[in-house]
Amino acid sequence: MVNVIASVLVRQGKLSEFLEIFKPNVSIVRKEKGCIEYAATVDLDSGLPPQSLNENMVTVIEKWDSLEALLDHLASPHMAAYQEKTQSMVVEVSIKVLQEV
Repeated sequence: MVNVIASVLVRQGKLSEFLEIFKPNVSIVRKEKGCIEYAATVDLDSGLPPQSLNENMVTVIEKWDSLEALLDHLASPHMAAYQEKTQSMVVEVSIKVLQEV
């Protein structure tokens, strides 16, 4: 199994617009071969230290049954369309691809 944590920093004032584009894509991704979990999340102020909050950060939590399934997902036409639509709203993306030990 492959776990992915993708952090998407969205331009100030663009979070709602970004999520309007992102959310319809979720149901499409969840139907992809090998997708176990796919969800967009935003920071919740829990009051727990050393939590760092960012109101413009979307964290996508993903689980795939294989690296191949993840790579197929990243190369899919709907992901290319999503990236094209959101490109001007995104400041930075970082991704962590993790395996269980």
